[in-house]
Amino acid sequence: MEKEIKTGKKTMGIAISIACFALVLVMSMQFKIVNQTNITEIENMREAELRTELANWKAKYEEVEKKYDETVLKIEEYKETKQSNEETKKLVDTEVQQVNMTLGKTDVEGEGIEIIIRETKQDEISEIKADNLLVIVNALKQAGAEAISINEERIINMSDIVTIGESTPFIKVNGQRILAPYVIKAIGNQTYLESALLGNGGHVDELKKLGHNIVINKINKIKIIKYRDEIKTKYMQ
Repeated sequence: MEKEIKTGKKTMGIAISIACFALVLVMSMQFKIVNQTNITEIENMREAELRTELANWKAKYEEVEKKYDETVLKIEEYKETKQSNEETKKLVDTEVQQVNMTLGKTDVEGEGIEIIIRETKQDEISEIKADNLLVIVNALKQAGAEAISINEERIINMSDIVTIGESTPFIKVNGQRILAPYVIKAIGNQTYLESALLGNGGHVDELKKLGHNIVINKINKIKIIKYRDEIKTKYMQ
């Protein structure tokens, strides 16, 4: 009987030992599973964060790259606009200069002729009048003169050449009184300009026949100064 009790105790001890071992084994496995689960979650969490961070950096990079491309494009547009503006400015400046030359608002130089008229008064009929100068100016214009002046008064389309007074007449050009000798300058083809004044029907020859001393000089570089007054219009807008 005692032997059976000992055997039963021994068996119970072995059973308890096996149970404890099994319990420890199960607990160990559970801890292992828990540990593995936590590491996996952490790794998954880190991977997600890295993916998110990478996506954010990629978005920022694309935004910066877009701004860079836009800036480069603006710089190119600015360069093209600047170059275009410079070319436009040069073109406008050239056109303005050409217009000013045509209007007589700038000094000009070029080949041409100079007519010097020294008046020899024999009577009132033979004296130089504004009409005589006007005929010469018109002849020079018809011969292609690009610029004309009388006693340094630039002749433009609105210039007036008139005789003032009766008892002691004098000539006014652009509102300024001029006195003999009358010096007319013209820029253009020298041969054409000279031919327009000389020969058959040339007004200079007619004045010479009246006794006036007239000399025509060909000058390779003659200077004609600009129209000094302001060009005003009354009816044009």
